[in-house]
Amino acid sequence: MTGLLNRVFLLGIAVLAGLVLAVPAESCPFCSMQGQTLTGDVAQASMVLYGSFKKPDGDAATGEGKTDLLIESVIKRPADKELDRKVLGDRKAITLSRYVDTQGEKVKYLVFCDIFKGNIDPYRGVSVKSDSDMPKYLKGALGVKDEKVGKRLRFFFEYLDNADIEISNDAYKEFANADYKDYRDMAKTLPADRIARWLKDPKTAEFRIGLYASMLGHCGRDQDAALLRKLLDDPAKRVTSGVDGVLAGYTMLRPKEGWVYVRDILKDPKKEFLMRYAALRAARFLWEFRPDLIDRKELAHGVAQLLDQSDIADLAIEDLRKWQAWDMTDRVLGLRGKAPYEVPIVRRSILRFALTCKDNPAASAYVAEQRKKDAQAVSDAEELLKLEQTPPSK
Repeated sequence: MTGLLNRVFLLGIAVLAGLVLAVPAESCPFCSMQGQTLTGDVAQASMVLYGSFKKPDGDAATGEGKTDLLIESVIKRPADKELDRKVLGDRKAITLSRYVDTQGEKVKYLVFCDIFKGNIDPYRGVSVKSDSDMPKYLKGALGVKDEKVGKRLRFFFEYLDNADIEISNDAYKEFANADYKDYRDMAKTLPADRIARWLKDPKTAEFRIGLYASMLGHCGRDQDAALLRKLLDDPAKRVTSGVDGVLAGYTMLRPKEGWVYVRDILKDPKKEFLMRYAALRAARFLWEFRPDLIDRKELAHGVAQLLDQSDIADLAIEDLRKWQAWDMTDRVLGLRGKAPYEVPIVRRSILRFALTCKDNPAASAYVAEQRKKDAQAVSDAEELLKLEQTPPSK
């Protein structure tokens, strides 16, 4: 398997593992599992009730029939008070026009409803363990939904290790959807001991490691830097997911040592591709969010070490282009014509770099040369660059 084909295969595995998922620009840089949260689901519903189903009557196969819902908590009421009084009021039970299996009364349910022609129209039910904190969690989430992001996420932090996996994953998703800049300051106030305990716990899901390690980078102490280093070094503790977050957290706590560690990974072609890619992602984080830790020129030179590695050079070229590291022009253009780099993905990256590098004779000469060989390819690259520079519509 060639280097680039192997990379595609490894990236596919990594996506499944949650390591290198493509995420929106304004989201947690070390998280996967973005998407709709329960708070979002509740916000879209006209009414949300919590309770248990009783007396199902009807056809289980078709769902036709009726079932009583004994209401233990009203998570959300209709916004219209008059409508609320008519359809719900103080009732402790309602009859839903659907057959619902009570599952032996071992679980309770969140029931999401619309109001249609003055009647309650349930459209979704979520089963919940009878001892779950779900009602408390959702009411609390709704209580902070209009607060600043940092305050909201401080609430969700308290539920990241909740015994109910539905709650725990939902709280994680709130962080995954958040812009790092919005919770950076809040992260400094988090309890380092608690986060360190999560990182030491072998039961902690690996897709959470990157987030937790980056949190610890903000609120931790020197002993916590040692923990992160152990996660990177110790074969018995070494993580396979979230490495970028661990590298970033370690560098935040020990900038000099952390950057040396990242740089050494970047320059070693014998390291597994995913490890080098994680180091690249850590460098991207430091460039975009923490230039106060490592000088950007040093970051660019560290990433430029990947130019000597044909299986990842195109990614490095793209970052150097976006960072306008034009002092790397000769090195980038020097890759053309070399056998390992004579593949479309690398050639396109070199062309994009040259097109963006204005007022450089060597870059201009390269573009002119390519335009003679394949004018359409150059035109396509120019159009894609224009799209990249177009701000997203609100």
